[in-house]
Amino acid sequence: MRHSLGRRLPERKALAGHPMLRPVAKHVLAPWLWHLQHESVARGVAIGVFWAFVMPLGQIPLAAAHCIWWRANIPVSVLATLVTNPLTLGFWLWAAYRLGTVFVTAPPLVMPRQGTSLLEWLQAVGTPVFIGMGLFAVLGSIGAYALVKLAWRLRVVLHLRQRRRRSTRHTPHD
Repeated sequence: MRHSLGRRLPERKALAGHPMLRPVAKHVLAPWLWHLQHESVARGVAIGVFWAFVMPLGQIPLAAAHCIWWRANIPVSVLATLVTNPLTLGFWLWAAYRLGTVFVTAPPLVMPRQGTSLLEWLQAVGTPVFIGMGLFAVLGSIGAYALVKLAWRLRVVLHLRQRRRRSTRHTPHD
């Protein structure tokens, strides 16, 4: 995965020369924001998931900016924001509405009737959606952070076990 991701990412030189990134290039191109180290990856996933649900559209720049602040992996964070995308956004908004109605009473979710303004419809369904998306953001980012840390630890433990097995097989017996 590391090699596949590395081929798809633009080179540091290209990013540094980009006109929009030039003013912040020294911050965005810091090496620790691009290395696959367990803590920065876990933070990157948490930040990406958080912004994916707080702001389902246009979340990538916010996630990248927060990666600089929290010293998190930018590419991983950008990938994590894709949990909400134009193809899945309808499902997440519906799920957020359903979760939000657990905490506040709201009318059944229906498409707006003829003559209902968009603002009226959003006022009717907005509160449960905001509550649901907020819960998805906070709980999802905490869960994503914990899962990455757990998966990374499991990978290290399995690698050490495999190394021990190999070393005991090749040890000469007296």
